Amino acid sequence: MHPFLRGRPNSTLTEREIEVLKLIAEGLIDREIGARLCISPETVKRHGSNIRNKIGLDNRTEMALFAIRQGLATA
Repeated sequence: MHPFLRGRPNSTLTEREIEVLKLIAEGLIDREIGARLCISPETVKRHGSNIRNKIGLDNRTEMALFAIRQGLATA
C-alpha cells in the first residue's frame, strides 16, 4: 500500500485504487477503466468513491491533478 493520507493514519490507498487513480488521470471513463482492469464499471465507481473519501477530493478532476502531483501520471 502507498501512504496517501487525508489526515487519518490508516487511510491508505490500495494497489487497485492506485491503478484506478492512474487511469482516471489518463482521462479514461469508468467503462474503459473496467475493461482494462477486468472489473465492472460499478466496481470502478466504488474504487473512485473510496479514493475521494480517503484523500479528501471532490471530483475526477481533483483526482487526476492529485495523481499528477504525486508522480503517478503525467500531464
